[in-house]
Amino acid sequence: MARDVANVWWAMFGFSVVVLLAVSVLWIYAMLRRPQTHSAEEAKRINRRWVIGGGIVLPTVSIIALLAFGIPTGRSMLPLPVEGEQPLRVQVIGHQWWWEVRYPESGVVTANQFILPVDRPVDVEVTSADVIHSFWVPRLGGKLDMVPGRTNTLRLQAAQTGVFRGQCSEFCGSQHAHMILHVEALEADAFASWIEARTGREHQPPGGAAGQVFDERCGQCHRVAGVSDGNRAPDLSDLATRPTLGAGVIANDAEGLRRWLSDHQSIKHGIAMPRHDDIPEETLGQLADWLETLAP
Repeated sequence: MARDVANVWWAMFGFSVVVLLAVSVLWIYAMLRRPQTHSAEEAKRINRRWVIGGGIVLPTVSIIALLAFGIPTGRSMLPLPVEGEQPLRVQVIGHQWWWEVRYPESGVVTANQFILPVDRPVDVEVTSADVIHSFWVPRLGGKLDMVPGRTNTLRLQAAQTGVFRGQCSEFCGSQHAHMILHVEALEADAFASWIEARTGREHQPPGGAAGQVFDERCGQCHRVAGVSDGNRAPDLSDLATRPTLGAGVIANDAEGLRRWLSDHQSIKHGIAMPRHDDIPEETLGQLADWLETLAP
């Protein structure tokens, strides 16, 4: 679908170049030609020819050509009925400044990563929890605005496996540029295994001081399957499998996780997650160790 969009763009670009050249040639010719004298009837005929040719025929042909290219491309992105295997439904909700991704058919919930199967249509239902965002994965298709209180649907289909970058493409606040979505296309079997691994899995809460901190603070906003039911911040049930933290800000490894817990407001200023300055480093380290175990 992204290839079809690119083809439409190149067709429009090519046609505009032809029009520019034609207008430039006529402009130069009009400046260099010798003045000619025409009778009133001849002048009227010439004017009529330019009005009909340049004002009616040329725009009509141009619009028809652009529609011939554009309509099939736009139609392929609409959630129209299909025969055979039905499209996969995925709900993507934009937040300041992270992505909530839900798979309604299986109940799987993740954050800042969008996994889809190859060669199967995917109906991406997008909306926003706060301000206007815009869902865009350039390698897969066009963008679609995410409007609070409204659900828009975009159909995508990956032709090959790979990792792609998604990006919010509507300015949504100070961290707009740091709202990145990890997108990965898997073979059908690998995608089914990815879903199955996250279905029905529950974790054990951390012990000691880390468990108390998570219960009193983190769990009020974050959900971890079997541990907490928070719904105001990213679901952490499969945190250890995500490549980045903070929607693409830093790598998700042992060092990055500890940095995020202790210094997240400096790494991504303005996020809703409060500072942890009053929590001992040792307790944050224990909490980080436990978070590293959150994998299917």
